[in-house]
Amino acid sequence: MERRVFLAGLGAMGIAPGTAWALDKNSAERLINALVSDINRVIASGKSEGAMFREFERIFKKYSDTSYIAAYAMGVDARRASAAQKRSFSQAFQKYVSHKYGSRFREFIGGRLEVTGVSKVKNWYEVSTVAYLRGESPFEVTFLVSDRSGQDLFFNMYIEGVNLLLTERTEIGAMIDRNGGNLDKMIADLQAIT
Repeated sequence: MERRVFLAGLGAMGIAPGTAWALDKNSAERLINALVSDINRVIASGKSEGAMFREFERIFKKYSDTSYIAAYAMGVDARRASAAQKRSFSQAFQKYVSHKYGSRFREFIGGRLEVTGVSKVKNWYEVSTVAYLRGESPFEVTFLVSDRSGQDLFFNMYIEGVNLLLTERTEIGAMIDRNGGNLDKMIADLQAIT
């Protein structure tokens, strides 16, 4: 379970491809290595935990399709949300995932992801990798990449078959239910977590 939580953080933080990701296997491998290096740089920076969370949030904004991820996490309730609520939720969600998973990145020191294949699926790319963490058996992580936003961005990932985008949707849905369907209260609760 620990590695799933850690890698959920990678997905949530947008550890994902940029423009060159889906062009070929070599580009994808270079990008993953660069992203892991970027995260390791933040971890090794000696910055305070708060400063590291801000860096992780920056990474999430840069490499992930934040609009899609936030809307998906909100589920069908996104349809009734106002533009202001969607913006507030997206900002709160970015901070939430940064804090939720940021502290787990220390476990990645000395680890690596290796790209094993890139294939086109409908209108996105599936990038298969194998994750190696210290003290763990290797396991499969699959990144889903799309250019729906105008550039190649990460929009979901699977760890050993577990869909992490659905996991976040379930958690946000539970928060909405606890607040009787009131989106403003759910957003306030999400902001209070961070």
